[in-house]
Amino acid sequence: MTAHPLEAIQRQIMWNRLIAVVEEQAQTMIRTAFSTTVREAGDLSAGVFDLHGRMLAQAVTGTPGHVNSMMESVGHFLRKFPAETMKPGDHYITNDPWLGTGHLHDLTVVTPAFRHGQIVALFANTAHVIDVGGLGMGPEGRSVFEEGIYIPIVKCFDQGKPNETFFDFIRAGSRLPIELEGDVYSLCACNDAGAKRLVAMMDEFVMDSIDPLAEFIFTASHRATLAAIAALPQGIFANEISSDGYEDTVTLRASMTISADRIDVDYEGTTGLSRRGINVPAPYTRAYACFGIKVVVAPDIPNNWASLAPFHMHIPAGCILNAPRPYAVSVRHVVGQLLPDLMMGCLHQAVPDRVAAEGSSCLWNPPLRGGGAVSGQGTSNKPVLADFEVITFNSGGTGARLTQDGLDGTAFPSGVRTMPVEATENVAPVIFWRKELRPGSGGAGRTRGGFGQIMEIGGKGDLEFAVNAVFDRVANAPKGRDGGHSGAGGKVETKSGQTLRPKGFQIIPDGERLVLSLPGGGGMGDPAYRDPTLVAQDVRDGLVTPECAHETYKVALSPTGQVNAPATAELRAAIK
Repeated sequence: MTAHPLEAIQRQIMWNRLIAVVEEQAQTMIRTAFSTTVREAGDLSAGVFDLHGRMLAQAVTGTPGHVNSMMESVGHFLRKFPAETMKPGDHYITNDPWLGTGHLHDLTVVTPAFRHGQIVALFANTAHVIDVGGLGMGPEGRSVFEEGIYIPIVKCFDQGKPNETFFDFIRAGSRLPIELEGDVYSLCACNDAGAKRLVAMMDEFVMDSIDPLAEFIFTASHRATLAAIAALPQGIFANEISSDGYEDTVTLRASMTISADRIDVDYEGTTGLSRRGINVPAPYTRAYACFGIKVVVAPDIPNNWASLAPFHMHIPAGCILNAPRPYAVSVRHVVGQLLPDLMMGCLHQAVPDRVAAEGSSCLWNPPLRGGGAVSGQGTSNKPVLADFEVITFNSGGTGARLTQDGLDGTAFPSGVRTMPVEATENVAPVIFWRKELRPGSGGAGRTRGGFGQIMEIGGKGDLEFAVNAVFDRVANAPKGRDGGHSGAGGKVETKSGQTLRPKGFQIIPDGERLVLSLPGGGGMGDPAYRDPTLVAQDVRDGLVTPECAHETYKVALSPTGQVNAPATAELRAAIK
């Protein structure tokens, strides 16, 4: 039976309201979080689920790695704690990498929402916390048990009362016990805010259940996604991409089959498991691969259980994208965040006008540590920094698009915000001496890749500290498309010029500073077809050299930096 048009309009209004509910849920976490990773960078997710564990709506704020893997995790919670056993005031938590978002630094909390004494929905969120003990966030672990506290699915609050045994364990196991406990309270408050707003919405619309709304959302989303897939050319499209890896280069391979009503991806041929913490659990692989497909195929369809259902993954056992327990997985993002570029390389063969060039992709978020654990106790003539553990989030450039340049210093695909240097300096004894765009890093093209950044970091008083390097795109720079040039690869070094490893725990000694040169995005199309006025502007801004303008872009400039139109026409005529 077809619904009345007014009913469909009302359901759409409810759907929009539901998205506002979960966005308020996310903003509550940001306002109350203790970790700078959440309140400054927005490294989180928030969403509402039906009682079958299916995600109805996600907050606008959040990362694909959190949102799309959180979508799977609620089902695991329900298998251990069925909805009918839940009580008002209960909150459940885990950081199990294979039941959540892929590493121990992400806490996932699930909370039931009640109306008139009946459970009506579930709220879930995920947040990246700074410290969970162990080796800290870095690639050095040889198993997950070295990487921090491993929390199974347990109650952290039972009918409103804190589980003191749980809190005793996490306080004892973290270098930052106050921050970690505060973040758990923040995550629970976030879900409570969402539940409160949902109940108010149900009262306003006189809803006894969210099931009819869920059915409307799922039906509309699934139908729209199938229509978007049906509009694609059918066939099999293959691509591969390289990561710097840890022991050696990692090759990611994908074969994408586009059918009339589904998209299947097979990762056969991908490099095997690593002995270090760059392995990726399957939920994180699915999360970022689905995102990479969706932003090309169906970017305007809201993200939920039904809109992701037509995307299917075959991830062979034993490959780096399907790490089993207890493999080390702490920095799974350095490989996992390359997956959207891998997917878009497949889709570029089917719909080239929708796909961007490769970008820096992986976050450059250096975990920094200082104090007695790094320097020892010191001597009378050698001061030691106060103990600290902090992570700062930064990004290189994104790939060029068909009609627009790539974005400078912008996180894609993670979507997290760049953290202000002042926020990091306020919580740790470090100083950012430089943070500026990196000239020449954007790949040349008809549309240019986004520029990376240069960052220079020192301990206060130039005292020694440590960096747990978690960087990629150093040996394997982002590639351009359709004749566009590659972006610049990253560099990790000291101010004195010593090259550092892109991954692993390293000391920045007294008097030295850490210098990070972040990758730039790849270009799109032949650089000789770029608008000469845009080239001239980049030269005047100091981001492209006059030599590059002449030799690569075939643009001649006057002594004042303006386009010399006749000389440019002559340069470009010579290449046709």
